[in-house]
Amino acid sequence: MWNIATDLFREYAGTGLIVILYLLSLIYLWVKEERKYIRILFLYVPVILLLLYFNPLFANVLYHLAEGEIYYRILWLLPITVTIAFAASEIYSRLPEGRRTLFGLAAAAGIVVSGSYIYHNPYFEKAENLYHVPDSVVHICDAIAVPGREVQAAFPLELVQFVRQYDPTICMPYGREMTVDRWHRWSELPSEMEKDAIDLDLLAPLAKAEGCHYVILPEDKLMTGVLAEYNWEVFGRTDGYVIYRDMDFSLEF
Repeated sequence: MWNIATDLFREYAGTGLIVILYLLSLIYLWVKEERKYIRILFLYVPVILLLLYFNPLFANVLYHLAEGEIYYRILWLLPITVTIAFAASEIYSRLPEGRRTLFGLAAAAGIVVSGSYIYHNPYFEKAENLYHVPDSVVHICDAIAVPGREVQAAFPLELVQFVRQYDPTICMPYGREMTVDRWHRWSELPSEMEKDAIDLDLLAPLAKAEGCHYVILPEDKLMTGVLAEYNWEVFGRTDGYVIYRDMDFSLEF
């Protein structure tokens, strides 16, 4: 467990420079800070937390109770940013007037070089709108929403995690659990929707069984079958997706 904990900490630390700044801040506050409540907040609690994190017995129990790869989230409790900022402000306030500007620039430069440009990470991308969800989700949800009531819609897996963030009145027969392999969840409907070629004779009955008013599919999906046989119709197209409406399910109050 020691190796697992240290490996997770190393990955969490990134380049390691921010951790160095944090440790330097801890040392400075340990030597200079005399106020008890500040020492409790910035020194005692984080040190106890780190001792627990690296404790093999504690790590072994928590690692197996929770999902192993999220053990590092304990480190989120460390007030790293706040501690660095507080220590820097304390140093700044105690310096002579003539040295403050130089220290401020050096501190800012140290923080900048300690990280990396976030959009170089493939898991981050610039927000397309104020809601921080894909524009396609906004446009689809706005198109199918019915004021004053909920609707049931089956979305492609790449969109499901954003739908409820934007509009809680859009219900889905499955959610993010289908996108996480380690949870070992499975459902016929999303599995059928994710196929390269869609067989309407298989998909439509599954969607009807879930009471879906709408089914959303990528526009480039090859589909076989006759929409009219299942009382489906094309409701709209937007952002590379086709919205299919099942007319067997009424949207009237």
